[in-house]
Amino acid sequence: MSISLQKGQKVSLTKENAGLNRVVVGLGWDEVKRTGLFGFKLGADIDCDASAILLKNGKFTSKDDVVYFRNLKHKSGAINHMGDNLTGAGDGDDEQIVIDLQSVPQEYDKIVIVVNIYAAASRNQHFGMIQNAFVRLVDARNNNEMYKYNLTENYAGMTAMIFGEVYRHEGEWKFSAIGQGTTDTSIGDLVKRYE
Repeated sequence: MSISLQKGQKVSLTKENAGLNRVVVGLGWDEVKRTGLFGFKLGADIDCDASAILLKNGKFTSKDDVVYFRNLKHKSGAINHMGDNLTGAGDGDDEQIVIDLQSVPQEYDKIVIVVNIYAAASRNQHFGMIQNAFVRLVDARNNNEMYKYNLTENYAGMTAMIFGEVYRHEGEWKFSAIGQGTTDTSIGDLVKRYE
């Protein structure tokens, strides 16, 4: 049974789900339909890119600690990006990041899940042009959705989003629903927030 989360809510992943060792972080969004005269589509597709930023003691320390469309697998093998969706078309998750909780090296205490719009500035695109954005956490053992966080605020003018964090706390893994919009224009800009 899935539990809906609210902004700022924190939940335990491993305490509430005995034996949980792998979690799928599914991210999804729909592009607002933009049409001109005669129903022709206006502008380029919105290409949202999901990434995982691994932190040590809450800090980003190495370019190898970003898992995204150009680096699909973390050097530890514990975090895998399942591929880039260029349009957000289709039902369900648009992008997925799989985290093997047991294999995450001890020096990492937090995995920040972010999404940025590719070439947002040059294409004049922002999250106000996106609807039905969500992040969900799925138990990889049985594909059961455990938690889902729907982003319902108006994010007009925001070009990136900090969706949430998977983090260690007192020997267990937890998730925090963040939903913070930013004006960062790339994964490089987002990473700088954690240096």
